[in-house]
Amino acid sequence: MRFNIFKNTVLLFVMVLNSCAYKTKNNITETTAILAKAEITTDNSIDKPIIVGANQTKAYLPLLKDKRVGVVANQTSVVFKKETYTHLVDSLLDLNVTVKKVFAPEHGFRGQADAGEVVKDGIDTKTGLPIVSLYGKNKKPSVAQLKDIDIIIFDIQDVGARFYTYISSLHYVMEACAEQNKTLIVLDRPNPNGHYIDGPILEKEHTSFVGMHPIPVVHGLTIGEYAQMINGEHWLKNKVTCMLEVITIKNYNRQMTYDLPIKPSPNLPNAQAINLYPSLCFFEGTNVSAGRGTDLQFQVYGSPFLPQTSYSFTPKSNAGAKYPKHENKICHGYNLSGNKPLSKLNLSYLINAYNSTNDKGAFFIKNGFFTKLAGTKKLQEQIEAGWSEDKIKATWTSGLNDFMTKRKPYLLYN
Repeated sequence: MRFNIFKNTVLLFVMVLNSCAYKTKNNITETTAILAKAEITTDNSIDKPIIVGANQTKAYLPLLKDKRVGVVANQTSVVFKKETYTHLVDSLLDLNVTVKKVFAPEHGFRGQADAGEVVKDGIDTKTGLPIVSLYGKNKKPSVAQLKDIDIIIFDIQDVGARFYTYISSLHYVMEACAEQNKTLIVLDRPNPNGHYIDGPILEKEHTSFVGMHPIPVVHGLTIGEYAQMINGEHWLKNKVTCMLEVITIKNYNRQMTYDLPIKPSPNLPNAQAINLYPSLCFFEGTNVSAGRGTDLQFQVYGSPFLPQTSYSFTPKSNAGAKYPKHENKICHGYNLSGNKPLSKLNLSYLINAYNSTNDKGAFFIKNGFFTKLAGTKKLQEQIEAGWSEDKIKATWTSGLNDFMTKRKPYLLYN
């Protein structure tokens, strides 16, 4: 049975105290479009709505009483309400919470910056709050930046892929909180790729901001579960532990199909892109475009160096990609936008592209970014050696089994 997040997540909870009226409303046309996109699919045995952590104000408001609060947030950090939604920061201010500043991850507080683009400090024009970038000069809140903060809220929608950098920002925020004796509250949200686990385990020597922990490419955890694993596995510097509170999702299990109501970053515009992202993001380390500079980002792939097919596209500079790969050049390739959703990491796209390119020596970009994305040198070596997808995946089995055992103590949902 399918039900709309507006009808089922929004209508059954108005988490604001009755004495507090929200002052800010979003454009009704934009709101209607966003809410119409958000659907949850579940089985007939479940008839209760999903309630995300941000909506459970009664659970976290007592923790904020008389506290100076910092918020790590972006455009996905919203509280759903009857007929509309409001940003978490606006909600907290309307509830008389003392919000001192906002910390912005990759893509910025409003989610408009390109992938990899430096996010600058600034002032939020709507609230007047200072915005501190976690994707610029520093990725970890400094002592000075947390001096006037007692407690931090982390509320960002993740997509469940190791190289999606919001979990790297989570790591550094947790580390700063642990070192400076601050409490972190994670407002949990569903993982749209939470229904499977797949990919090579990251090797320590290939640690980077697009892969910080020894986990597979698709880890199957919500961001709240992930925070617990960071703590429990002592992945923070000097094995410090963060004081952590996770506000869990109600009525959620990881087998539910969850379509995000707000795109989590500029180049993940819909459920199909989010589902294909773990498989197509490998192309970011090659000379093949994954559709940046089109309106089918992470739903197509192609290159001027691939043979002509029945499908082609030409990347153009746009709001999500100012300088896309192969800008203004015809890319021959494939359109996956109509394909059935994946429940595994699909290597066939990558293998087929490598095997059919007319310049194999230039396929993998020389800066080593592919290895950072894969978390190992082995994947590139296996593809270059002509290994099949099944043979490559067989080498992941032991690591995946170990990971699934290791993550069990941190699971919050079935």
